[in-house]
Amino acid sequence: LVNVLAEQIEKGHLQLCCPDSVDAESWYAENKPMAERLQRHQQYDEYVAKEVVPFTQQKNSNPFMIVTGASFGGYHAVDFGLRHPEITGRILSMSGLCDIRRFTGNYHDENAYLHNPVDFVAGERDPARLQAMRRMDIILAVGREDSLCSSNAHLSQILWQKGIWHALRIWDGFAHDWPVWEKMLKLYIGGHD
Repeated sequence: LVNVLAEQIEKGHLQLCCPDSVDAESWYAENKPMAERLQRHQQYDEYVAKEVVPFTQQKNSNPFMIVTGASFGGYHAVDFGLRHPEITGRILSMSGLCDIRRFTGNYHDENAYLHNPVDFVAGERDPARLQAMRRMDIILAVGREDSLCSSNAHLSQILWQKGIWHALRIWDGFAHDWPVWEKMLKLYIGGHD
């Protein structure tokens, strides 16, 4: 997907930072207890917020940060962006998961709540955090036939209930594939189709 933005990168309009996830140690580590998996994801979130973001800010003083990802990376974009609205300018989730209960099942603790966008946005009461979320440009792009479409629609409904403007873009078909994500990225970040 990085090649889709090559022209904007070469012209200096965009700068990318692509940190690896630790999903194999957190969400996908089915051999570990859920509390441990969630704690590992929380550590990852803190790493990105406290080390990756300051690193990018040292390299580029532009304060407008876009978080984006496809598939489970879309979840990461939504989770990180909504949890850190004071530093995020735009969220682009392409075929992302917005409700992690398929991973957590009946397990619930503070980290399960804090990293489930449909839960923590619905429960957000802090006026300053809500105002920061309202300043962001949020785009949820998903295919109509994608099983993740319903979680995107659910988060969209919650965002509207909180007065948070955003765009829910439902693409025709399944749309959970690289060629479609390239089109989404060109349209929503690259500025052309």
